[in-house]
Amino acid sequence: MGIIGAHHTSYTVADTERSIQFYRDLLGFELIIDRPEVTLDYFRTIIGFPDAVVHNAVLRIPGTSHLLELNGYKHPKGLPQDLTPNNPGSGHICYFVDDLQPLYEKLKAAGVEFISTPTYLDQGPNKGGWALYMKDPDGIVIELMQPAQKPS
Repeated sequence: MGIIGAHHTSYTVADTERSIQFYRDLLGFELIIDRPEVTLDYFRTIIGFPDAVVHNAVLRIPGTSHLLELNGYKHPKGLPQDLTPNNPGSGHICYFVDDLQPLYEKLKAAGVEFISTPTYLDQGPNKGGWALYMKDPDGIVIELMQPAQKPS
């Protein structure tokens, strides 16, 4: 008995609608569920807040069956965290892209915050590709990678 797969990745966000717009409209994710007020007993039990009210959305990550879940807590409200990459507990997800430079220009024009510009990967296991770090509207770190060869 053990792990047999992955279903979704979940982020807590300050404003679910703003995050939907970011992931759907800028990054091309497909919105498949949008529930403005989740108050289900089992959900409250799982998350550990018996009186929670959450705006929940689920989006499909392009080119995969993996899902991204966004939870905006209407009650109880949480506090923003310092998600700087070197802080314990911070994390990131890496999305493959087919052409990083034009996507970078599009996202830059939309006001996305970047940690780095597109950087050529001149050594290591991803040699020949390009990558950058950026932040979503809540400061969640996202890596975009254009591999040297298409992922299989």
